[in-house]
Amino acid sequence: MARPNVTRLGKLLVQAGLVTEKQLEHTLAKAGSVSLSQALADAKIATEDQIARAVAQQTGLEYVDIGLFEVDANAATMLSSDMARRYTVLPIAIDNGTLVLAMADPANIFAIDDVRIVTGLEVRPVVSAEADLLQAIDKYAALQTNVDEMVDNVADSLIAGLGRKKSEEEEAAAAEAGEESVVSKLLNLIITEGIQQGAGDIYLEPQDNDLRVRFRIDGVCQEVMRSPKKLQAQLISRVKISSGMDIAERRVPQDGRFGVVLEGKAVDFRVAVLPTVRGEMCVMRLLRRDSIMMSLSDLGFMESSLLALKNAITKPYGCILVTGPTGSGKSTTLYAAINETNDPTTNLITVEDPVEYRLTGLSQVQVHERAGLSFASALRSILRQDPDTVMIGEIRDAETALIAVEAALTGHLVLSTLHTNDAPSAITRLTEMGVEPFLSASAINCVLAQRLARRLCPECKEAYTPDEAMLKRLDFPYEEGKPPTLYRAVGCKKCNNIGYKGRMGIHEVMTMTESLERLAVEHASADELTRQAIRDGMVPLRQDGFKKCALGQTSIEEILRVII
Repeated sequence: MARPNVTRLGKLLVQAGLVTEKQLEHTLAKAGSVSLSQALADAKIATEDQIARAVAQQTGLEYVDIGLFEVDANAATMLSSDMARRYTVLPIAIDNGTLVLAMADPANIFAIDDVRIVTGLEVRPVVSAEADLLQAIDKYAALQTNVDEMVDNVADSLIAGLGRKKSEEEEAAAAEAGEESVVSKLLNLIITEGIQQGAGDIYLEPQDNDLRVRFRIDGVCQEVMRSPKKLQAQLISRVKISSGMDIAERRVPQDGRFGVVLEGKAVDFRVAVLPTVRGEMCVMRLLRRDSIMMSLSDLGFMESSLLALKNAITKPYGCILVTGPTGSGKSTTLYAAINETNDPTTNLITVEDPVEYRLTGLSQVQVHERAGLSFASALRSILRQDPDTVMIGEIRDAETALIAVEAALTGHLVLSTLHTNDAPSAITRLTEMGVEPFLSASAINCVLAQRLARRLCPECKEAYTPDEAMLKRLDFPYEEGKPPTLYRAVGCKKCNNIGYKGRMGIHEVMTMTESLERLAVEHASADELTRQAIRDGMVPLRQDGFKKCALGQTSIEEILRVII
C-alpha cells in the first residue's frame, strides 16, 4: 500500500500532466524506501526540479530554487535537523513575522502544523526540489549542530561554581588541560566546513546582534552562518588561545597561527585579530601544504609564457619578480618556482613575513621587525651564507630593493614579489624606490604579473556566440565574420549554483631584452615599456585571459572583473 503523502504527491503530478497513471503505478511499485521524487528522477521520467515546479503550479504556491535563494541562517536553524529531514522542509526566511517554509510536499499539513507549534510562527509554504532541500538541510545542520545547546552550556558555565564568570586565565588553563568546551566544538565545525568547501579565508565578524561567519571561496566572500552574539567573546578567545595570542589583550591587533590535520591532509591557519567597534573580528587564512607542491606547469600558463619563465629560472643569476595585488597567488607562484630550483646541489634560503609554508630542503627566515630582523638586515646576513638562490617574500622599501638588485648582479638568483599592476611597471616602481634604472635593467631576468580568475564549472558552462561589436570594443582577438564560441556561467549543484569552480592564473611574462634595457636606462614611462614589451613578444594580461576564454576555461565577464 502506498504511503499517504506519496499518493497525494503522485495525484498532483498526474493532474499536472507530468506523469501518467501507468508511469506512477510502475514507479511506486519499484520505489521501495526511496521517495517518489527520487524514484521518478532515477527512472528519468521527470527531474526533481520539474516535479517541484509542477507541484507549485498545481497548488498555487511559489517555487523557490534553494540554490539561488539567500537563506536566512537564523531562520534555517529554528528547526532541529532531525525534524527538517523527517518532513524534508527548511525554514528559509522570516517575512513580517511569518516563517517561509520550503517544502518538497506542501500538501503535508501535519508538517506545517508541527513547524507552527515548534516555532510559534505562522507558516507560509513554498515549493523546492527535494534534492536541493536535503543538500541545504545537511549544510545548515553541519554548521549549526546543537547551537542552542552550546549557548545553554556556555550560559551554564558562566554561572557555575560561585556564580561568577570564569576568568580568561581559567579558560586558558582549561584549554591547555585539554578540556574541549562547547565553543571549541563550534569552532571545529566552522574550520572543518571551511576546509571541506575549499575556502581560502574564514571570517568571524561581529555584528550588532550576532556574529557573522563568511568563507572566501575562489576569491569571493559567501556568508555561511550567523552565530549567537553570546558566543562571540568565547569564540574569538578560543581562536586566540589556539593561535598562541594574548587573550587578555583586546585593544591592539594580534597575529598567530595554528595547524590541523583533516582526512590525512595538513592545513595551516594564519590568524589575524583586529579590534572593531563591535568587538574583535578574526580572519583565518587557510594554507594548504599540498597547494605549494605544484609545479609551474600546474598554474595554468600558456605555453609561450611558461617557456619564457622557465628560461629565466634556469639562469644561474639575475632577478625574477612576481607582481600583482594581494591575493593574486604571487606566493604560490614563487613556491612553484622554488620547486623547480630546489635540489640537494643548491643552497636555497628564503626570508619571509610571515613564513606561510614550512618546507623541507631549504632554510627559511622569519622577519621580526621588533627584534631588528627586517627584510634588508636578513638579506645582508643571507648573502654571507653563500646561497645559490634567494627568495624574498616582498620588496617593500628602497633598502631591500637595492640589496636584492645587487645580489642578482653578483651571482645569485633572486626571486621576489612587488606590488604593481602589470609587469612593465615593476621597472618604474624600482626607480621610484631609488634603484638606478641601469642597475635594475641589468639585474632583472623577467617580470611576471598575474591575477587569479575563477574557472568555469565544467558541468554546467553554456556555449554561446558573442556579439561582434562587443568583441571589437574589448579588442578580443578573432577573425572578422567568424566570432568564436565562448562560454558563460550558469550554475548547478556541483558548483553551488555559482557557475564557477576553482581558480586559474592569468599571466603576463615580460622578458628583459636589449631594447627594454635601453628604454629603462633612458627613464622611459611604463606605457613606453609596455609597447616595447609587446613588440618583443609579451602577451598582456587581458589578452592572456581572452585566450583562456577562447579555450572555454573561463568567461569574458570574469576576465573583466579581475583585470582593468
